[in-house]
Amino acid sequence: MRAEIVIPARLASTRLPEKLLLAETGMTVLEHTHRAARSSVLAVGITIAVDHDRLASAAQAFGAVFQMTDPNAPSGTDRVAEVARSRPDVDVFVNVQGDEPEIAGASIDLAIQLLEQNPNADVATLATPIRSKSDLEDPACVKVVRSHAGLALYFSRSVIPYPRSWDDSLLASEPANYLQHIGLYAYRRSFLLSLHELLPSPLEQIEKLEQLRFLQSGRSIAVGIVPRSPRGIDTREDYEAFKKRSRHSSR
Repeated sequence: MRAEIVIPARLASTRLPEKLLLAETGMTVLEHTHRAARSSVLAVGITIAVDHDRLASAAQAFGAVFQMTDPNAPSGTDRVAEVARSRPDVDVFVNVQGDEPEIAGASIDLAIQLLEQNPNADVATLATPIRSKSDLEDPACVKVVRSHAGLALYFSRSVIPYPRSWDDSLLASEPANYLQHIGLYAYRRSFLLSLHELLPSPLEQIEKLEQLRFLQSGRSIAVGIVPRSPRGIDTREDYEAFKKRSRHSSR
């Protein structure tokens, strides 16, 4: 399969304004993410799906391929679908969030491999073990449960599976009982082209999780496990921590 990475890039951001253009490390967050994504072995290229001329200029400045997408697109997935419509030569598109400057190339490759290994899956995504009770009980930490075949059964902001009787050993088991969903997706092009046919579902509207629309419509999502979650940038504190890690890694 021919796979390509798409980085949806939206200028507006609520908690950290225009975070993709922050460049206090010497390069923008967007360029950091693009560089990290380039460590993928299986993807043949990267396209940044931008919604504003300033992002287009930033992408052009560091030599990235970019495509202007609808500024009113409701989600990053819709931006990926826009790119997919213009790329009939690509079978799989991997959605890498623009605020993930420490994404691992191996994680991108795993998502691609999951679709190669699961011909009936429309989408592939990733998860990592939850070892902290505070993370487990945090609604911002989205949980996923899988079938024996590694397909998603459900995603939730609630604790799933819910323990009728709690024991701390539940967090230490191998394989892990609890998995945190990581928002990296690989989509088959055929699925993206039919995305407009999938109307928002009741489960999606209740939990505010787009992937539940896919499950409730009967689509299959393969879920791979990675040892840790990449650290995205949502707040100023996240960015300051990234700057420190960036300085340390460059020494």
